[in-house]
Formats: sequence, structure tokens, C-alpha cells
Amino acid sequence: MAGEASAERSSERAAKSGVSTGSTALARPRARLDVPRPSRRRLLPEYDPEAFGRLSERVARFLGTGRFIVWMTIVIIVWVLWNIFAPDDLRFDQYPFIFLTLMLSLQASYAAPLILLAQNRQDDRDRVNLEQDRKQNERSIADTEYLTREIAALRMGLGEVATRDWIRSEFQDLIKEMDERRLFPQERDEGDR
Repeated sequence: MAGEASAERSSERAAKSGVSTGSTALARPRARLDVPRPSRRRLLPEYDPEAFGRLSERVARFLGTGRFIVWMTIVIIVWVLWNIFAPDDLRFDQYPFIFLTLMLSLQASYAAPLILLAQNRQDDRDRVNLEQDRKQNERSIADTEYLTREIAALRMGLGEVATRDWIRSEFQDLIKEMDERRLFPQERDEGDR
């Protein structure tokens, strides 16, 4: 440990003074693992996947509405009518409507992946909700089983407890016995002697 520290200090001194120590690995400063690396410039732009996903869901939601179909139909009708009945110098897409076909293909080529992305995100949400529902059902089943065991234990415990009907029947038996003793008190006294 001490040898490594002194070698590192000597290589730092040599690097500062411009003296080569013979090894390029020692001259380079070491990257520390506890310090984040500085961000590097990227060729591709960075984007927030969640924001892009929310945007794709909004677009897919709009593409699935009647409003979109109505507006798309109006645009296509106006496009076709303009390119049929407008003067020749104002027409921008002649009869086979190649530009219209290109625009519809472009719209479809962007709509399909956006719709698929929105469906994938919905599938992910459904999967998470299903897992939460499954866990909630497991907890509910466990709670129900616990309550069933507790009710069974209470019923077993109540089997040993005196109920109102049992106490009433015991009181009635005592009252009958006391009435019988009052009716025949001398016979019992003679039998005792």
C-alpha cells in the first residue's frame, strides 16, 4: 500500500516536471471510481423516453378518434378536388395523385410505430396493474383464511362457554327442583332421620 502511494507520487512529480518514467501507464492520472465521469459529447440527440412515450400515446389516442378520421377525410377530399378542378398552374398534384399517396404513406409509416409504442406502454401498465391485483388478491385470501381460522377458534371456544339457552334450562331445572322440595318437605325430613 505504501509502495503504491510512493510510486503514484513519483509518477505525478515526473508527469508535472515533464520527465518520462519509462511507462505511459504511470504517467496518466488514474480515473477514480467514486467520482462520476464527465459527460461526453454524443452524436445522437438525447431525449426523455417517458416524454416521448407520453407524446406517442397522445398521438395514438388522437389517431383513434372520429375527429381524426373526419379531418383526414376532409383534407383528402379538398386535396383531390383542388387538383382536379383548380387551374393547371395552381395544381400541385396531377391525376394519379402521387404526392397524396406519398403523404398518406408517410403518415401511416409514422402512425404505425407510434401506435405500437403506445400499445407497448399500455401493456406494461396492464402488466403492473395485474401484478398489483394479484398481490392484493393474495393478501385478501390470506386475510380471509386468517379470519376463518379466528372464527373457527371462537366457535370452538364458545362451545365451552355457557350460552343463554343453557343457563335458562339450568335455571328451569333448579326452579323445578325447588318446587318439588316445597311440595314434599316432611317426607324428606323423615327420610333423613
